[in-house]
Amino acid sequence: MQADAIDRVIKKTIEVMEDSKYQIFEICESVRAERDALNQELQLTIEETTDMIDQVDKLEMQYRRTRIRLTEVSRDFHRFREEDIRVAYEEATQLQLQLTLNREKENQLRQRRNELQKRIKNVDRQVERAETLVSQMNVVLEYLSGDLDQITRILESAKNRQLLGLKIILAQEDERKRIAREIHDGLAQTMANLVLRTEIAERMLAKQEYIMVKDELVDLKGQMRSGLEEVRKIIFNLRPMTLDDLGLVPTLRKFTQDFEEKTKIRTQFEINGRETRMQSGMEVAVYRLIQEAFSNILKHAEASFIELDISFKEQDVIIVVRDNGKGFDVEQMETISAKGTHFGIMGMKERLKLLEGELYIESAKDAGTKLTINIPLNPRYREE
Repeated sequence: MQADAIDRVIKKTIEVMEDSKYQIFEICESVRAERDALNQELQLTIEETTDMIDQVDKLEMQYRRTRIRLTEVSRDFHRFREEDIRVAYEEATQLQLQLTLNREKENQLRQRRNELQKRIKNVDRQVERAETLVSQMNVVLEYLSGDLDQITRILESAKNRQLLGLKIILAQEDERKRIAREIHDGLAQTMANLVLRTEIAERMLAKQEYIMVKDELVDLKGQMRSGLEEVRKIIFNLRPMTLDDLGLVPTLRKFTQDFEEKTKIRTQFEINGRETRMQSGMEVAVYRLIQEAFSNILKHAEASFIELDISFKEQDVIIVVRDNGKGFDVEQMETISAKGTHFGIMGMKERLKLLEGELYIESAKDAGTKLTINIPLNPRYREE
């Protein structure tokens, strides 16, 4: 294929993708506007529901007092006239009718609130899908909009490194979205609930319902602890602080424990030799390698047990990861990885190139998998 023909194809592709990108962006903005309107309506509905609950509580108290009054005048014919009985009866009937209507309104408001919350979640998913499409198209457009000679070389060589670079960029975007979802669905919801519960506690204090306030505060304390734990998990996933403070081994020990608790896959962690502290960037790279290996096992191996062994030698460190999963054909996997369609193994190999390390894979169907990673302790690597 001639360079000018490639240029025409790429320019036409860029025009179509630019047009499609703006159309998706307009759809995304429309959905965001709908989400904002739904959030406003939800806030109003929540306020109306709260007011209606207060009205129902007041009517129930009035209705109870009216029923007591009706019982008193109905029993004592000597003190009360027939007119008093009739007035008490009508007042009780009127309050009962009003209470029934308000309860029905309360139920309708609750249903409307739940419906709005479901619609907002659906709209959020639509926005997320649209943003993902725009992000992916931006990445492709950046590649297509570059120098034609470079694009021609990419098309002619089709090397895995370029494909991996694209995958890494998309993975970074996915990771940002995952963190945003964790904060939105976890911490943000917890904080919103805490605000609502404190308002309820304030109303209880106004009514001098101190026992209920105490129970509410106990519950609030539990939710705050839960929110704090969620923040610590997010921070650890972004960058384990123990990696800098304590080193690689304590960080991996916590990682395996958390992995076992989360996935219910039994793990075993063994250390051989005397731990040697490595350069900060190198420790991060080793940690990410092991994290990737565990992630691959979770996604593909269907294993129930994982063993992690780390041996510190004088000149290098040897990492062995074994699982009892379903295994695979190593030659077939090497072929698939060479074509750039299996980014897990390829990503680990690219990381090891920076560390001047080597990866050995032993596996067979229904016989589990063993990964052996050999990394020199003083490589001429570069930090990215």
